Amino acid sequence: MAKNKTKPTEMSVAAFLEAIAEPARRADATALVKLMQEASGEEPKMWGPSIIGFGSHHYIYESGREGDAPVLGFLRARLRWSFMGL
Repeated sequence: MAKNKTKPTEMSVAAFLEAIAEPARRADATALVKLMQEASGEEPKMWGPSIIGFGSHHYIYESGREGDAPVLGFLRARLRWSFMGL
């Protein structure tokens, strides 16, 4: 069975935000972190190289596959933001 690629990392959320080249996108991401942190009551954490997640949920499928995912989060796709929530 394949292993999950998206896992929490020690990468800095602040460093990730600072590395966003476009000022408007960086401001949007910073505002999203604040909004999602207030909504979730959780600290932001990087999941993989590009997802900012809040909280953690452990899941198990009937097939036996299991893993962890952020309860709430977002990532910047090439042209737009993508949001996730459980």
